[in-house]
Amino acid sequence: MKGLYIVTPDWDDTARLLEVSEQALQGGAALLQYRHKTADAALRREQAEALLALCRRYQRPFIINDYVDLCLALDADGIHVGGTDASVAEVRALVGPDKIVGASCYGDLELAHAAQRTGASYVAFGGFYPSRVKKYPVTTPVDIVTRSNAEVALPNVVIGGMTQENAIPLIAAGADMVAAISSVYLAQDPTAAARSFVALFDSR
Repeated sequence: MKGLYIVTPDWDDTARLLEVSEQALQGGAALLQYRHKTADAALRREQAEALLALCRRYQRPFIINDYVDLCLALDADGIHVGGTDASVAEVRALVGPDKIVGASCYGDLELAHAAQRTGASYVAFGGFYPSRVKKYPVTTPVDIVTRSNAEVALPNVVIGGMTQENAIPLIAAGADMVAAISSVYLAQDPTAAARSFVALFDSR
């Protein structure tokens, strides 16, 4: 796991969601997470099916946020869970040993240790900077990336207000992936935006 990790915005327009997601994949995004906090079950299923087919075409992993049942129904590549969702252990037991399980650890290294012990595939830290999309305390220190690399034997993802400029010190500290929403999905040229994130890793 290395590079740009794109996370979808809460868009009901499936055609637009697919168009911009494909542009980001063309720009080199390494992984796509479907996250839609306000969609009903029918829209979630429709969008997740379409995004899964898109990721299959580009041979990129497709992760679903929160909805384990949907992940299993579609045979998606993995699931991402937050602090208020089912535990990593519960999710791992449900999805089996082969799927990707990501865990939000915010700014807490102890959560990352616990995630590793209970079967996570990667840990996610943040927020580091103010976000246009997600509301959270901006309290995560940059050095948590370095500490995680020293103490936790899992890839780490950084999220929260990730612009190309903001990502530079985190990649320098050893971040394996940068998760972006608005910096890609709201960019005038999503393909170029994705490429510029990918280039940060290429030059590390």
